[in-house]
Amino acid sequence: MILASLIFASIAALLHVYIFTMESITWTKPKTWKTFSITSQADAETTKPLAYNQGFYNLFLAIGALIGIVAVAMGAPQVGWTLVFSSCGSMLLAALVLAASGKKYLRAATLQGTTPLLAVVLGVLALTLG
Repeated sequence: MILASLIFASIAALLHVYIFTMESITWTKPKTWKTFSITSQADAETTKPLAYNQGFYNLFLAIGALIGIVAVAMGAPQVGWTLVFSSCGSMLLAALVLAASGKKYLRAATLQGTTPLLAVVLGVLALTLG
């Protein structure tokens, strides 16, 4: 279960790096802003600073999870699991907030929250059932 947890944490981290790329690098490209239900290039330009900032939140969560995975693999489980649970837990909570924002966000919230949920649940089970 430990390996499965770390694999799901890795997938969650990679997804959040991808989200960072869209929010902080390609936000004003039509394919990206349409993905986020932005209706015009002008609106994409207006919201660019907010998206840029949000993208870095996602990147930092991904980095925390990845460092945690490496720490677990390198024999520092206390540090590693703390980072994995903190980062993936934050990803999961953000997905819940997104889901609570309206029905049109349920698909995105499910995509964003499933892998960190699995990482946390499997990690907790692995550590408690040890």
